[in-house]
Amino acid sequence: MPDQPTFVAPKRAPIAILGVPFDSVTTTETLELIESMIATRQPHYLATANVDFVVQALDDEELRRILFEAHLVLCDGMPLVWASRWLSNPLPERVAGSDLVPLLIALAARKGYRIYFLGGTPETTARAVKRVQASHPNLQVAGWNSPPFSPLLEMDHERINARIRDAKPDMVFVSFGCPKQEKWIAMNHQRIGVPLCVGVGATIDFLAGSISRAPVWMRQSGLEWIFRLIQEPRRLYKRYAKDSWVFGRALLRQRWLMRQPSSKTPREHTTPSKSSASGAAQTLRFPPRLDAATVESDGTVWLTAAQSGADLLCDLSGVSFIDSTGVGALIRLQKQTHTHGGRLVLAGESGNVRRSLALMKLDTFFAWAPDLAAAQALATTLQTTNSVASSTKPSNDIGQLAWKGDITAATQDSVWKQTEPMLVSHVHTEGTILIDLEEVTFMDSSGLGLMLRVRRAARQHGLHLEFLRAPANVRDLIRRAALEPYLLGGTR
Repeated sequence: MPDQPTFVAPKRAPIAILGVPFDSVTTTETLELIESMIATRQPHYLATANVDFVVQALDDEELRRILFEAHLVLCDGMPLVWASRWLSNPLPERVAGSDLVPLLIALAARKGYRIYFLGGTPETTARAVKRVQASHPNLQVAGWNSPPFSPLLEMDHERINARIRDAKPDMVFVSFGCPKQEKWIAMNHQRIGVPLCVGVGATIDFLAGSISRAPVWMRQSGLEWIFRLIQEPRRLYKRYAKDSWVFGRALLRQRWLMRQPSSKTPREHTTPSKSSASGAAQTLRFPPRLDAATVESDGTVWLTAAQSGADLLCDLSGVSFIDSTGVGALIRLQKQTHTHGGRLVLAGESGNVRRSLALMKLDTFFAWAPDLAAAQALATTLQTTNSVASSTKPSNDIGQLAWKGDITAATQDSVWKQTEPMLVSHVHTEGTILIDLEEVTFMDSSGLGLMLRVRRAARQHGLHLEFLRAPANVRDLIRRAALEPYLLGGTR
């Protein structure tokens, strides 16, 4: 039996603009990468991010993490291309979702891929399906579904997922708007097992003919936003005004922090080695300049280490300068190391790297250690970070749990399996369950859904439940969902 194909990440490192790692790809390269995703038969997701995505991600840790972990992030906007050039790390071109989706539909018709539409109004989606089938008679539309509008956590995910799995599509186009569609995809793409999920936003309206695209010359010159504003002034004016102000100020700060140093120091290259602490880890000692030129010359060495399956310890103690591509390279190393079963830890006190990652609000997305010995110990510790510790007080009517690590779509089932026995054991006591969240490092909407599930189960069994000591990022997630009184109020 031949080996299953594997998805090969883009050749060039991404470019980080305000914390979003935009992949340095052309439209042609994007289509080739998507074909490789489909060939693997494994679930993947991509995002087509514009300035509004970037601005939202600055204040929304969950969206920022989704874009950080995406298999592909495409630059959907000429202002982002201009920003990359201003940062001296130019992206090759704009790859707009509204241009990409028609190309994917044409590709599906040629290759026999099955596509599925999720979202939009029933009338708009039905019209879009009818129009694309008329344009591509060989196209296999596996199905479409326009669920009733509701908040993300109130959607019937199981029924939606079951319909998609039954349809067996190769690509799912999700049209719920940002960030709802990106959060839905992050919650469900592994469960539906479709090779490609992509959020398409208003593109479904373009396909249906409900909204007209700007003329080609406006798209190519970066003026499409004016055309959209004329079409929907009341909806878009405030968004565009806010995005321009927030994006412009933040971009100026990134440019200032990552300005090229005036002194020209001789270039050094990275030399990988086995960690002195353990032969199971690889160590990369980075040169003083972690910039686009260094990434281009040494990036293959780094990727080889990241794809070895071993833990990767990145010694940044000698780094005095990092640019947008350098940050993108660290993001790529993190993702590749995790994909191949290892853990990445940044070691050494490089103030420039820390300031740059903090500016982009990415510092908490990496594990840090003061030196290589501590990095090795931390990598070992990370193996057991996601767990649930439990204890019961002598009175036997109070059960205590401590959730730890990341509570996400990937870990929610494990956390539930470790939490449910505590609920069951107290069914006849009418007692209290205390769940300590202090050691939760990150939570996404799936984790929030798990909190709701536990709350409902406790209420069903007549138990008093309290979630205690929620960290600021978890409390912010709960607040955004308007669930703070319900989840943190300790109600029966």
